[in-house]
Amino acid sequence: MKAATAIGIGVALLGLLLGSTMEGTSPAAFINIPAALIVFVGTFGATLAGSTMEAMKKIPALYKKAISPDKPDASEQLELLVGFAERARREGLLALDDEVAELDDAFTKKGLQLVVDGTDPELVREILENEIDGMASRHHHGSQPFDKAGGLAPTLGIIGTVMGLVHVLQNLSQPATLGPAISGAFIATLFGVASANLVFLPVGTKLKLLSAEEQELRTMTLEGILAIQAGDNPRVVADKLLSFIPPAERAAEGDEADDAVPAPAAEPEMAAA
Repeated sequence: MKAATAIGIGVALLGLLLGSTMEGTSPAAFINIPAALIVFVGTFGATLAGSTMEAMKKIPALYKKAISPDKPDASEQLELLVGFAERARREGLLALDDEVAELDDAFTKKGLQLVVDGTDPELVREILENEIDGMASRHHHGSQPFDKAGGLAPTLGIIGTVMGLVHVLQNLSQPATLGPAISGAFIATLFGVASANLVFLPVGTKLKLLSAEEQELRTMTLEGILAIQAGDNPRVVADKLLSFIPPAERAAEGDEADDAVPAPAAEPEMAAA
């Protein structure tokens, strides 16, 4: 499901609120501005200290990507590559030049253009593998701030609680204020642990999952491009690429790949002797 991350975070927060309400705690009791400043501003600052400003600027876009991702369409990519394989086998690699120029995906376009230009297969593989490695490295750096925030937020929550308890101990002469003050002190720990385990770490994990899916799609594309360059039969190309698709999805994918490959012409019957 495309919105699984947003739904999951919403369900988790709803569960916490419902549980606390059933125990008789008012949601208004969790509104504590000092605790929020200590945890969230402190976490942001500590994360920035261990990262770069450029990485922090990308955080809103990465939240959006995690909550509403564009799932790679392996079916469409398989059909596209099999179609290119069929045309290249029938008309030659140079016949792909016009179609390659119209491709939107930069990785596929680059790989096929290298093939059309007559680049050595080993060099094509090396260039495209470097592209995949570079993408994986960028994605790793993109998810790091979320992992850092997930580790720092609970610690900042504990710091906030300790600071709150110091304030409590300084006001032992006012017993009427001890209960609310202690309660407010522990709100910081709640904010830190909850934000780390309900937001920061899940979003970081989702970004890593999306990165792995995109790497898998690009690896599939790489193998398809090399198969096209080798002049493999389109059905063989389809079989190679199906190995990258989960078994539960292969039946539908296989049917679409077969549709993309024209059936061989019937051979004339031999004259009776």
